[in-house]
Amino acid sequence: MKFLLVLFVVLVGFWIWRSNRANERLDERQSERPSDKQVQGATEDAIDMVGCDLCGLHCPRTDLIAGRKGVYCSQQHRNQAEA
Repeated sequence: MKFLLVLFVVLVGFWIWRSNRANERLDERQSERPSDKQVQGATEDAIDMVGCDLCGLHCPRTDLIAGRKGVYCSQQHRNQAEA
């Protein structure tokens, strides 16, 4: 009878320990997941990246140099492509 009581106490302790660990893991997953507000803010701040027509290097659209045949990452590439 003593053995069954000890086994019951151990099983209850193990069950409580496992349920606490499951709750901790769930809390960690929820804190790692970005909220909807964070995701929306990231899309509003996104920069349009475009590839250079000569070398293919992607740069922000505001940094590219426009030419007659396309957009380029530098003045030298524009000169090479349009020569």
